[in-house]
Amino acid sequence: MNTVYIGLGSNLSQPAKQLKSAVQSIAAIEQCQIKKISSLYFSRPMGPQDQPDYMNAVVSVTTSLTAIDFLTVLQMIENNAGRLRKDNRWGARVLDLDILLFGQQLIDNDRLTIPHYGMKVREFVLLPLHEISPNLILPCGDSLDELIQGLDQNGLKIFDNSLQL
Repeated sequence: MNTVYIGLGSNLSQPAKQLKSAVQSIAAIEQCQIKKISSLYFSRPMGPQDQPDYMNAVVSVTTSLTAIDFLTVLQMIENNAGRLRKDNRWGARVLDLDILLFGQQLIDNDRLTIPHYGMKVREFVLLPLHEISPNLILPCGDSLDELIQGLDQNGLKIFDNSLQL
């Protein structure tokens, strides 16, 4: 079994409802068990600022699926929520599910990069991740505690902990 950390984000179609539904869908995966769920956070969009703020969270799970199989299931959950993949990488979206870490694996192929390529500089990933796993050490040896030291929070705010099952 691998411990996996998933970043969740939404800024369209009732984001809190989208994230709650995503957590329920993840919990329903047969080869998966949810371990911890962070609070919901409000964050500013990374890309164009002419879009609503995001709601973000991080979930830890254990799974017997491979990383690619797990990615496929997460993409099905996104698609079922109405996610449309567009050329605009930083645009608004109904649901975004990113595998941040998959055990201590390092993966770099055309479908998946683990650790997630931007996680070390994104407050909306690091702070919810720290909330649920404060002693985490990344596969590269960086500690989460060190990564959040002096991190610009960019207006990140805790909303609530309504994602708990």
